[in-house]
Amino acid sequence: MFGGKLNPSLLDLKHLNYFDLSFNNFSSTPIPSFLGLMSSLTHLNLSNAGFVGLIPHQLGNLSNLHFLNLEGYGSNDLYVNNLEWLSGLPLLQHLDMSFVNLSKASNWLQLTNALPSLFELRLSYCQLPFIPPTPTVNFSSLLTLDLSWNYFENTLIQSWIVGLRNLVSLDLSYNYFQGPIPVDLQNMTSLSHLDLHGNYFNSSIPNWLYSFSHLEFLNLRYNSLQGKISSAIRNLTSAISFDLSENELGGKLPRSLGNLCNLREIRLSNNKWSQEISKILESLSGCLSDRLKILDLSGSQLHGHLTDELKVFKNLVKLDLWNNSISGPLPVSLGNLSSLKYLDLSNNQFKGTLPQNFGQLKNLVELDLWNNSISGPLLVSLGNLSSLTYLNLGNNQFKGTLPQSFGQLSKLEYLYIDSNMLKGVVSEVNFANLTSLRILYAYGNQLTLKVRQNWIPPIQLESLSLRSWNLGPKFPQWLCSQRRMMFLDISYTQISDMPPPSFWNLSSQFRYLNLSHNLINGEIPNSPVILSASMIDLSSNHFKGPLPCISSNVYVLDLSNNSFSRSISQFFCFRVNEPKHIGHLNLQKNLLSGIIPDCLMNWNNLVVLNLGNNNFSGSIPASIGSLTKLNSLHLYNNKFFGKLPSSLKNCEELVIIDVAENRFAGNIPSWIGHRCTRLMILSLRSNYFHGHIPKELCALISLQILDLSHNELSGNIPRCVKNFSAMATNNISNDHMNSYRSGSRYGENLPFESALLVIKGNILEYSTILHLVKSIDFSENNLSGEIPEEVTNLQALQSLNLSYNLLNGSIPMNIGTMVLLESVDFSMNHLLGKIPSSMSSLTFLSHLNLSNNNLTGKIPLSTQLQSLTALSFIGNKLCGPPLMDICTVNGVKPNNENTKSKDTNGLEVDWFYVSMALGFVVGFWGVCSSLLLNKPWRIMYFQFLDHIGYKLKSVVSL
Repeated sequence: MFGGKLNPSLLDLKHLNYFDLSFNNFSSTPIPSFLGLMSSLTHLNLSNAGFVGLIPHQLGNLSNLHFLNLEGYGSNDLYVNNLEWLSGLPLLQHLDMSFVNLSKASNWLQLTNALPSLFELRLSYCQLPFIPPTPTVNFSSLLTLDLSWNYFENTLIQSWIVGLRNLVSLDLSYNYFQGPIPVDLQNMTSLSHLDLHGNYFNSSIPNWLYSFSHLEFLNLRYNSLQGKISSAIRNLTSAISFDLSENELGGKLPRSLGNLCNLREIRLSNNKWSQEISKILESLSGCLSDRLKILDLSGSQLHGHLTDELKVFKNLVKLDLWNNSISGPLPVSLGNLSSLKYLDLSNNQFKGTLPQNFGQLKNLVELDLWNNSISGPLLVSLGNLSSLTYLNLGNNQFKGTLPQSFGQLSKLEYLYIDSNMLKGVVSEVNFANLTSLRILYAYGNQLTLKVRQNWIPPIQLESLSLRSWNLGPKFPQWLCSQRRMMFLDISYTQISDMPPPSFWNLSSQFRYLNLSHNLINGEIPNSPVILSASMIDLSSNHFKGPLPCISSNVYVLDLSNNSFSRSISQFFCFRVNEPKHIGHLNLQKNLLSGIIPDCLMNWNNLVVLNLGNNNFSGSIPASIGSLTKLNSLHLYNNKFFGKLPSSLKNCEELVIIDVAENRFAGNIPSWIGHRCTRLMILSLRSNYFHGHIPKELCALISLQILDLSHNELSGNIPRCVKNFSAMATNNISNDHMNSYRSGSRYGENLPFESALLVIKGNILEYSTILHLVKSIDFSENNLSGEIPEEVTNLQALQSLNLSYNLLNGSIPMNIGTMVLLESVDFSMNHLLGKIPSSMSSLTFLSHLNLSNNNLTGKIPLSTQLQSLTALSFIGNKLCGPPLMDICTVNGVKPNNENTKSKDTNGLEVDWFYVSMALGFVVGFWGVCSSLLLNKPWRIMYFQFLDHIGYKLKSVVSL
């Protein structure tokens, strides 16, 4: 890795003709112009050497130069203003300026065309805007042309390119060429290497292409090619490698493919073959079979069973059948492919057990069987795969425990055994010789790790996930020996201990840390270096004390469901002038108290802020308006008071506002409807909001959950509720609610959003399906007027609660059109009239409460309504099942005569009065007998009467 600057003393090498500085690191230094004075040079290679800046035109003085390579290190840090200096290199045969910015060299074709001896031209990734059209070219010697990765404005390949009939290699990959593969290419019969991948060709493979008898390498990957592969493919007798992946080819593979005896690589992944895998193997079982080294059929809709046809592919090095629908057991013949290095059978439907002879694949480097239904114990013989560097057996049904022989895989770097059914004990022996192991994902099993307290593993891991193992009750001290660890997940591992100081000192190297859902206790040291990982989840433990200060590098911090206490002023105001990168902050379900300090302005990257279920008080500071990226705000179940701050209107990205169970007051702000247009959840439940429901809320067309219950609201329900279009259709459009979950960091998804909702009379926490819930709750207010007919436009609504209000009028007649309703509560109002017959259409209804209104008539007959209890209808003048009151023919509730009966002497007995008298007797003697039999109670009772008498006497004297 030489660097620095080149010394002009190189000019003393008067006879130097070969100078190669490639793959060094002359970072941030330009190519020195004095190289143009080294006139004896015939070969100059500066590729991938880290040079930057303008290529000196003095290189044009090297008139003896045959070979010039200036490839730009995978970037465009080198550039030219023009290429006029190329005219001074008449002997140039090889020119490679890939990754050099040539966007200003509009005459590049004219100047390279003037080099008479040029046989190789590579201008890949040069930001060339277009290919100039030209009637004639002089590239009579040109054998290799590479213009890939330029994304030309031209949509068609220029005619002068297809006129280069002496070309042996042509690479036009990753440009914007469209339409069918140009027919003029058929004259380029000398080609041995043709690469057109990453374009937009949408035709079938042309028949003339099959006549290219010299073609060795063909790459048509990442196009939109359709149709079938013709049996004429047998004419490509020189073919060594085919890559037709990522197209829309289909049908059956021709049997003639198996007669291409020189073929070594077949890549046909992500097409639509829809063929049995056994038939494909049969098609390839000609002279090709014992020479084929790479077979890639992943993502190709293959089905059927993998058969013992595999045994003829004895020289196969790579077999990739990932992401198909292949089922059945793994064939024994797999274990006989002794040359196999890469085997990927993941994401299929294989079942049964691993063949015993898998342990014979001594050359295997990668083995991936992820996401199948393979069961049984893990083979002890897998420990014999001494060349293995990658092993993925995750998401299967393996049982038993981890064989001790796994500890012999000294070259293993990646081990995935997650999401299986492994049980039992894992000991130090299992890690005996795993000295190369870097990644271990073993979560989702029920294994127990038993090692000595002072055990030091022979490995230095970078990523470790043992979620749901049993590591407790002591904190695993051996973790403190891991000096390269960046990803650690030991959640749900039954640890009930305090982490040692050496662990917190180690934590500064983490990028992901998850200790959640244990019983870990103690205080976290108050140093920003301690909590500096990008993602930290310490939720659901027994941590206590004040909140620790965090580094500005933290992106996700979840400290919820612990016992953190005291004020959060220091937490929010720590290094007040230092911007924080944190996007997700969850502090819910702790014992935090005090006010939220007015220093949120440096937390303006927050996307989720959850302070719910604590003991916070005071008003919300105005600086909350600086959180302009905020999607989710949870302040529920605290003691906040005052009005919602007007600065919150600046948070126009809000999707969730949950301030339920506080002491907020005033009118509901109308700006919520104008500014928070992406809002999907608005919960103001159990506060002191008063006034009317603002009509501006109806502009929230994405709203799915609206909870204004337990307030002091009055007036009518706005008719514009019909504008809540997200409640009107069952379509889930842009899922704003969990859109920030689409990404993942270090292999772990961001946490789901959650909210507490009152549905079906119960308070439930919704999380994974929250974005599917659609609900309105206006209960326990002072709303009056009728239930607007427009409510019935909300046909995707699942829960509607208008109980404990002053509503009158009738239930909307077409409520039955709200076919997805599961819960309806109109109780404790002044509704009258009949229950609409359309209500019998609510087949999903499982909770209904119409009690204590003035409803009359017969309850409509339906499977749902009659399955409910009588409590759903009491306090009305209704009849019919499930009530005991029988309706007349006209559906009217009968007179009270049906409540009377006659005794044996013919006298009428009114059972209402009988039951009332009986109740009085039972109640009276229930109290009196207690006073008579229990002396202390009797004394307390008469003392109470004396006290009441004294109070009454005082009132009368006033």
